[in-house]
Amino acid sequence: MNSIRQVPTRVKSRRTEANLGAEREHFDKQQLSSISKAINSTETPVKEKHARRIILGTHREKGAYTFWSYALGFPLASSSILSWKFCHVLHKVLRDGHRNVLQDCMRHHSSLVEVGKLWGNLHDKYGQLVALYTRLLCTKLEFHVKHSEIPPNLEVTDEVLERTAGTDINNVFQLTVEVFDYMDAELRLAETVLRQLNTSIAISTLTSGQCRLSPLIQVIQDCSHLYHFTVKLLFKLHACLPADTLQGHRERFHDQFHSLKTFFNKARDMMYFKRLIQIPKLPDSPPNFLHAASLAKHVKPVVVIPDEDEPEQQDDDDDEPEPLIEVSDVSTSSLQVQPQQLDIFDQTFGPPNGGFDDRDLQIESLKRDLELLRAELDRVKQEAQRYITQLKSQINSLEAELEEQRAQKQRALVENEQLRMELEATRRRNAEHESLQTTFIEAEKRAQATEQRYNKLKEKHTELVASHAELLRKSADTVKMLSVTQQTQEEVERTKQQLSFEIDRIKQESDMRLEEQKFEMEKLKRELEEKMAEVTHMKASLQSSETTSLQMSSSMTALQAEKERLMRSVSEKEAELSSLRQSAQVQQSSLQQERERSSRELGELQGKLQEKAGQEEQLKQKLLEEQFALLQGTVTEAENIIQDAVAKLDDPLHVRCTSSPDYLISRAEATLGSIDKVKKGHADYLSNMGDAGGLLRALTQFSHLAADTIINGSATAHMAPTDHADRLTENCRGCATQSLQYLKDLKSKTTLQRADPASIRIIVQKILHLGQDLRPKSMDVRQDELGDLVDKEMAATSAAIEEAVRRIDEMMNQARKDTTGVKLEVNERILNSCTDLMKAIRMLVIASTDLQKEIVESGRGAATIKEFYARNSRWTEGLISAAKAVGWGATEMVESADKVVLHTGKYEELIVCSHEIAASTAQLVAASKVKADRNSKRLPVLQQASRHVNEMAAKVVASTKTGQEHLEDKDTMDFSGMSLIKLRKEEMESQVKVLELESQLENERLRLGELRKKHYDLAGVPPEQVPEGNGETPLLPHPVTMSPKPTKPALMKKPALAQKPNIPPKTSFK
Repeated sequence: MNSIRQVPTRVKSRRTEANLGAEREHFDKQQLSSISKAINSTETPVKEKHARRIILGTHREKGAYTFWSYALGFPLASSSILSWKFCHVLHKVLRDGHRNVLQDCMRHHSSLVEVGKLWGNLHDKYGQLVALYTRLLCTKLEFHVKHSEIPPNLEVTDEVLERTAGTDINNVFQLTVEVFDYMDAELRLAETVLRQLNTSIAISTLTSGQCRLSPLIQVIQDCSHLYHFTVKLLFKLHACLPADTLQGHRERFHDQFHSLKTFFNKARDMMYFKRLIQIPKLPDSPPNFLHAASLAKHVKPVVVIPDEDEPEQQDDDDDEPEPLIEVSDVSTSSLQVQPQQLDIFDQTFGPPNGGFDDRDLQIESLKRDLELLRAELDRVKQEAQRYITQLKSQINSLEAELEEQRAQKQRALVENEQLRMELEATRRRNAEHESLQTTFIEAEKRAQATEQRYNKLKEKHTELVASHAELLRKSADTVKMLSVTQQTQEEVERTKQQLSFEIDRIKQESDMRLEEQKFEMEKLKRELEEKMAEVTHMKASLQSSETTSLQMSSSMTALQAEKERLMRSVSEKEAELSSLRQSAQVQQSSLQQERERSSRELGELQGKLQEKAGQEEQLKQKLLEEQFALLQGTVTEAENIIQDAVAKLDDPLHVRCTSSPDYLISRAEATLGSIDKVKKGHADYLSNMGDAGGLLRALTQFSHLAADTIINGSATAHMAPTDHADRLTENCRGCATQSLQYLKDLKSKTTLQRADPASIRIIVQKILHLGQDLRPKSMDVRQDELGDLVDKEMAATSAAIEEAVRRIDEMMNQARKDTTGVKLEVNERILNSCTDLMKAIRMLVIASTDLQKEIVESGRGAATIKEFYARNSRWTEGLISAAKAVGWGATEMVESADKVVLHTGKYEELIVCSHEIAASTAQLVAASKVKADRNSKRLPVLQQASRHVNEMAAKVVASTKTGQEHLEDKDTMDFSGMSLIKLRKEEMESQVKVLELESQLENERLRLGELRKKHYDLAGVPPEQVPEGNGETPLLPHPVTMSPKPTKPALMKKPALAQKPNIPPKTSFK
């Protein structure tokens, strides 16, 4: 388990240009062998030699390109053990590989996330570990990409950590939270592994247990550094922030401390870790961050990986690795030294003379013991010397660290003093800000009180105006009553004059009649005197004259009574007229008094109104000034927002930020809409400068959207071609410049009138066009066309079905007039089944439309309906195609039914139309339910409607076949009069006709197959997926890949199903 720092540097031999290709091929072969042996589905730990070769390969090619090119080919979705060992190797490569490995791995961040999600949803022990391990690796990648000063092995000095945290306390706070999250991911993985294993010695020595435990060595190395980082950062936070603010941080650290200590203790007790790693011991209690002196007691935990003395066994099928160091000379010299040491006694004193006695044997044994003791003594001395050297180096490092701590303490004191001064200045500024805020609140309250008084005065003025109007109405009513009284008096006078005229006329008539009677009497007297002789003859005339006089006297009596009645009525009218005159005089006097009182009150109210008008004018002026001050404050804040966005364009950290052209287009369109609102708010403010609310809201929205457009435009430029990126960045800066100029014009009263955001609109439109140019061609779909096309096609389908029902009703009425008997019965049965089918299709279209609306409402989120259709263009095109097919099928069925009823068509055409319309409705159902929720209440309604359509289609086919059988004339076959030769001849002719029909049938089937192949070719389906034969409409399979890297499907062109296909007419055989 040695790290790359403990591997000696390879001795590179001289290579010529001729063998560079061979060396590259040998390197690729060696890497492939190491990767395939390290990452497999066998439940054994990863061998160190294979991992070491992979790590050395990253240093040789200065990146992890070769590793990822081979690793992406592994079926990670098929084996959880394979995914676990892949994560282990990737962790080791991140820690000990080349520094460019981090960027290469970050390109495959999404693949890691997908693998983790896949195994996290499955109930598998290794799958749960893979999900946690991928989450840890993603957290590690994101942390080190964000903080590039800290390498993935976390081995940095305290100065680098201080420089990474910076002097801004907010950055220190955020970095502490990120380290906490990092530690949580490490501990969560370790706890899950230990929970799945029995911590006994037997389990930890098995290969299955070691397969799970081997990645925890890297987790222990990471956790020791992260623990040290957390302690340092928390002490720095407690030196700058109050203790109550950091209560949550302390509690979270205590939980992590106890979990880490438990993890280290359990790992230390396992036999597997005892020969591979020396795990440090943590203190009994966590550091006391409330006491600054506790930092001196903190000791950084150090993890030691001991050297492996035993050489690793070489597999039989392993390739011979390149020699790391030359060991031939060393081994030869070491072997030569040993015999020289054994023969030193003989070289000094020479060989003995004669044989050996007991003393010689004792001397020889003692000499051998002495040599062994001397060798042991030398080894002990060397070991002691090595320990002394190590202790001296540790003492030196501790002294250097002590000096560094002292310097850091001095710097911390200086920084603490500076921070204290900054805190005092901040407190003073906060106090000033609070006083200004209080003043502003009081001003707002005074403005509100003034506005309330103004509203009350306005209400009082309204009441006075209303009362004045009421008085004017009363005066008008009184004048009207007086005029009515005068008119009544004039009418009485006219009536009196008419009555007097009538009386004079009656008197004249009566006088004239009396004179006439007197004249008659005189005339009669003269006649009586003249004609005394004729007395008898004139008696009758005399009697008549008497009768006439009696009548005249009765008429005079009646006229006298009428005259008395008229006189009484005149006297009554005169009495009424006098009473009316008295009441009119009383009302006129009261009206005059009311007018005088109203004029006095009106004068007083006009004086008060003029006074209030002056106060109102002052309040209006003050309101205008306050509104303009609010406008200036809003403009200043908007300038700060846009300036901050422009500053991010030159920020080196912003270079890593990227954005998509689609998001840039949405931001640019929103900015154009906000520009319209700003223009409208500006016009409203110029027309009514007492109300700047609309302009303030529009400016706030515009500043945020414009800043968002500038930032996302720059982020999009980071991934765009050079030409587009330069133009996009230039337009973003131009947008910021024009926006600041427009806001500057709004701040001054002199330039407020001529401020115009037209230049901003032009630049934002340029950014929008550049974003549209950068969009992928497959996404270049107009939202309004696609969204409107769905509604148009569904409406057209409904209209086609309604028209089909109407035409079938007309055909039914016409058939009842023209046909009778069996033909009428057959036609009615066929048309009724067609009507039922059309009604079922109409219910299906309604259910599909309802389900489609539910899908759009549940899936579009904050986007509009048209944006949802554009985002799901493939599904939308399928829906449009299905709707077209249903509408065309309904039209064709009506035409076929019309031909069948008129006996100009064939029953087979109606059957084929029924099958076609059933297939079209099935396509519509599939396109509608593909995005539907399983728990949707409208989905069963759609499925029930689909089943009903199939039943009605089958009913149409059945009724058509039944009618065809009823109407066909089946002639009886009488062969009794034929001879044997004649029968044989007829039999041969019948066989010839059968063969001709079979040949034609086979040709038509081949032609139908070619037509379907061409149809699928136009629809974008490869010919291999088109089934042979003339079966039902095939289902298009969707390929499913288990690769962790998703592939983007190509956009297929949909066929124009709404058009009538070119179906050749069938040949009829007689």
